[in-house]
Amino acid sequence: MGARAAKTFWHLLILLVIYQKIGYSDFSQVALTETGWIGDLIFNNECSREESCLVAWNEGEDFLSLGIGHFIWYPKLKGGPFHESFPELLLFLETKGVELPAWIRALPDKQAPWANREEFMNDRNGDNVKTLISFLAETKDLQAEFMLERFKASIPKILSIVPKSEKIEIQKKISSLTDSQNGLYTLIDYVNFNGEGTLESERYQNQGWGLLQVLQEMKIPNAEKDAIGEFVRAAEAILDRRVTNSPPERNEERWLAGWKIRVHTYLSVQHHVAQ
Repeated sequence: MGARAAKTFWHLLILLVIYQKIGYSDFSQVALTETGWIGDLIFNNECSREESCLVAWNEGEDFLSLGIGHFIWYPKLKGGPFHESFPELLLFLETKGVELPAWIRALPDKQAPWANREEFMNDRNGDNVKTLISFLAETKDLQAEFMLERFKASIPKILSIVPKSEKIEIQKKISSLTDSQNGLYTLIDYVNFNGEGTLESERYQNQGWGLLQVLQEMKIPNAEKDAIGEFVRAAEAILDRRVTNSPPERNEERWLAGWKIRVHTYLSVQHHVAQ
């Protein structure tokens, strides 16, 4: 076996072991029974369950935030450093047989039609926005399923870029979380609002803030009951670092308290028991 083939073999073997360790074959089936509950929690985190918040353009941001997960949608020809998830959601919904609003189907490349926040706010009460809010309100369960699929896809992304010496340790941390109460909610929510941590563009001063970085900061808990608490500690440290490293003009400190309240819900929500 050549060096490259051997490297590929061991990489695939490690991934197989990790998927088996975290019950990956069973994980998707168990998680599907909880997606509605998890989606509702995330909807509360993002919008306090207010449907009018399903379409928003926050001050100081260059993109729309849409749906229960506030998926990012950039204006035409104005992409940015953050992962643009709303077009991916639209594609996911289409694969599920959902018909998109006619005005969205007519958009070239499914890019947002408003050039900036001012233009959007001027059209905030228009028919297109009202139609979009209704569409997003009707597809909340599928949006939750989309977030689950994004989290599942994040595992191989993370494992593909961490050093070989870290893979087993990362696996142990993921296992401790998925075996814990609220573990799926914790992982899905964090990926949704801070990303996988694998994109070079999602870095300040070469340091990221996604799930990968939290897992690297996290210590392997001594007991399963300690896993979520250790994740929360690590997440707070990573979010503090993000704000410290962020460009002053973004004024990210204004969001830090809210972010920390959000990660503390991982400890406080009552775990959903699937029926």
